Amino acid sequence: MKYSIIIPVFNRPDEVDELLESLTRQTCKDFEVVIVEDGSEVRCEDVVKKYANRLDVQYFEKPNSGPGQSRNYGAERSRGEYLIVLDSDVVLPEGYLAEVEKELSENPCEAFGGPDRAHESFTPVQKAINYSMTSFFTTGGIRGGKKKLDKFYPRSFNMGIKKSLYQELNGFSNMRFGEDIDFSIRIFKSGARCRLFPEAWVWHKRRTDFRKFFRQVHNSGIARINLYKKYPESLKLVHLLPAVFTIGIFTLAAIFLTGLVFLLLGLYVGFYGGTGCNMGLVVAYLGGALMILALLPIMLYKLIIFTDSSIRNRSLWVGVLSIPASFIQLFGYGTGFLRAWWLRCICGRNEELQAFRKTFYK
Repeated sequence: MKYSIIIPVFNRPDEVDELLESLTRQTCKDFEVVIVEDGSEVRCEDVVKKYANRLDVQYFEKPNSGPGQSRNYGAERSRGEYLIVLDSDVVLPEGYLAEVEKELSENPCEAFGGPDRAHESFTPVQKAINYSMTSFFTTGGIRGGKKKLDKFYPRSFNMGIKKSLYQELNGFSNMRFGEDIDFSIRIFKSGARCRLFPEAWVWHKRRTDFRKFFRQVHNSGIARINLYKKYPESLKLVHLLPAVFTIGIFTLAAIFLTGLVFLLLGLYVGFYGGTGCNMGLVVAYLGGALMILALLPIMLYKLIIFTDSSIRNRSLWVGVLSIPASFIQLFGYGTGFLRAWWLRCICGRNEELQAFRKTFYK
């Protein structure tokens, strides 16, 4: 058997149904599916049984331990030459496995990954979140599926690896978050070949609301510092940008509030200060100028996001929603990054940090 598709699941039976349905439509049929129920309260066993006659599918249950250890559990019970790790919230186009087969035939490698896209059926919020995670104006396009100047680090929503290499590296670590990047780093350290398969993309639903999305990206920011403590060389300039953005937002907010105080004080002196009227008006003008100065870069950035997303998604409403999604993506990641940097790099805390756990853990 060529491929084993490993899917950890935590309380998402409806998503598993959609993913398995998409697997029945693959043009390449040389694969098995390994579903690992990670201590879910809402199980997907009945969903899996629906596909028993249409797919070569195995279903396992285990106590909750998070996605990394669940993937390892599935990999130990798999039979394929290559393991393909997917998140339960993805859907595959019918040519996905055929594209993987084509890439491996033309230029073999030990590990690979592909990008993600937003399906037309996704909600406007899901499309906006997808934009914020893949746009050049938010993440630098590092997750958008283009050829990179730097190494490509596969993510667990769409990652493939030769089973022999997976076993050699002992699979995913016990990191609570960022375990897929940790694994990708170890793949490169092993000297294995790892490539981006740009046409082996998936539809990825990501989070369904902004609150859940903030928790996800905040955890990602924390994970980046946890990874830095393990692999100092893994921290790149692009990883600092959300923190810079966050500090910049706080700075602009401080300038705006200072300008507002000057404006109100100047107006008060101007109208009630007698001989100080002229000076009061000068202070008021200065305050107004500071407020405009603080607002201009934010408004310009919002305009760029709105325009680019509206064009890409062919929807003004998605363009509007992409503004808060982009700010949440940058601010959430940035605050998580700064929080972990302060606690681990400045305060010297040694243990791995974590914040929101309910996405994957009980």
